[in-house]
Amino acid sequence: MLLFPNCKINIGLNITQKYPNGYHALETVFYPIDWTDILEVNEKTNQPATLTINQSGIKIDGKTEDNILYKAYNLLSEVKTLPNLSVHLHKILPMGAGLGGGSSDAAFFINHLNTTYELGLSLEELNQLASKLGADCAFFITNKPVYATGIGNVFENITLDLNNYYICLVYPNIHSNTKVAYSNVIPKQPSHNLKNCIETLHPKDWKNSLQNDFEESVFLNYPEIKELKNYLYQQKALYASMSGSGSAVYGIFDAMPQINLPSEYLMHIQLPNE
Repeated sequence: MLLFPNCKINIGLNITQKYPNGYHALETVFYPIDWTDILEVNEKTNQPATLTINQSGIKIDGKTEDNILYKAYNLLSEVKTLPNLSVHLHKILPMGAGLGGGSSDAAFFINHLNTTYELGLSLEELNQLASKLGADCAFFITNKPVYATGIGNVFENITLDLNNYYICLVYPNIHSNTKVAYSNVIPKQPSHNLKNCIETLHPKDWKNSLQNDFEESVFLNYPEIKELKNYLYQQKALYASMSGSGSAVYGIFDAMPQINLPSEYLMHIQLPNE
């Protein structure tokens, strides 16, 4: 079975509080983008039940037991009986980009196991399992635009449709460390109501109302990311922002953008759904 786990962008991201356990409260809007990894899942007949992982594309360093797919399989096997499986992940989505690619891989894998092997897990149970793997992992279980609060795992429906726009997503070949990005942010209450702005304003007006609280500190460390955001505005983006804790930057356009960037940058353009 072939799966195509997609990524997401954050539209607005406010860090509002730091909890005693070190986690941060935030508010953001997750929006799915059709840039995907490729995940092949096959059942093996030999026992005992375990997961074998093969990988191609962008290299993923680290031990197998640290792989999020391996963690997802083990987490699910604690509550349900799973078969012996092998997966091949062709990694296309860059890591350290703020796109949630690893979380998406895990969520699509969990959904596949629940459906294919009739595990009977409810949406609430799937969300609870996914949240244990990553704060944004549960978003990919339903994979539709949501207003997110908590640590990024409490969801509320939002009216948002960008299907008539071009969305240009660029990864400038810089790995942004999420832990470092959080350590340099001072929580504060936003000056605008994020959900209300997104639901009532045209994207061309978001520039004056929305912000990503990670940008200030990340731009200090990586000024080329700030330059990339400015470049997208120069190319007539209606709105441009860094996604998550970076380093990917996106622009929303009402016409096909003409983008000329260094060859080492990765780029994806989501076309209007006409």
